[in-house]
Amino acid sequence: MLTLYPIKAFQDNYHWLLADPQTREAAVVDPGDAAPVLAFLEERQLKLTTVLITHHHADHIGGVATLNERLGPLTIHGPATPRIPQVNHPVQEGDAITVLGHRLQVLEVPGHTLEHIAYVSEGPLTAAGPALFCGDTLFAAGCGRMFEGNPTMMQGSLQKLADLPTDTLVYCAHEYTLGNLRFAAAVMPDNTALQERQARDSALRERGEPTVPSRLATELATNPFLRCREPEVVRMAASVETLPATDPASVFGALRRWKDRF
Repeated sequence: MLTLYPIKAFQDNYHWLLADPQTREAAVVDPGDAAPVLAFLEERQLKLTTVLITHHHADHIGGVATLNERLGPLTIHGPATPRIPQVNHPVQEGDAITVLGHRLQVLEVPGHTLEHIAYVSEGPLTAAGPALFCGDTLFAAGCGRMFEGNPTMMQGSLQKLADLPTDTLVYCAHEYTLGNLRFAAAVMPDNTALQERQARDSALRERGEPTVPSRLATELATNPFLRCREPEVVRMAASVETLPATDPASVFGALRRWKDRF
């Protein structure tokens, strides 16, 4: 089993670092800033071999070139796009890669960006269970903005993630949870699981601890963007704007626009 560490970067990013305690080899997901990654590797005496990239935004790839120059050559997986020239092992939907002895499946999840991908382990990655590295597509209690996609595209990507095993741990890239929970409470004011989560995650942040990863089962119960078929969510979406239909993509679009101005 691997060990997973959150490396804090910028204001609210997490660069997830996977480490094999036996070989001391490591991989990192979306290293937007090389400095904290280099410091962590030196402190723990780990050897970086692999980088996983989900999409092209600077806070996810800004440190890749420096890491490769200082520690490389590294194996750098990511979407096949000229917007990420650092990638030397491009991947796409259906591909499986081996990282530190564990197989990860590649999922295409467009919406936040058109080439966004995610990585999900085949079986447990750590002692806690299987892992999903989803960048800025699915967040704890929320989802990413649609910078390039449309509601149908983004909702389809979220549904693809929602269909994964419910014990999957969701390793998203930002600490946005408390703000997302406030919006979720506006959408689902009577959701008791959400109320319990708000209390639990608020206590974590008061202690300075991350609220992620979250369990996919928790997201299915408390994340409004994964509940676009639920009557209470449909009703609330229809209360803020006139829906052209009540299909999940239309409901999702209304929720995302509401969240953008929340």
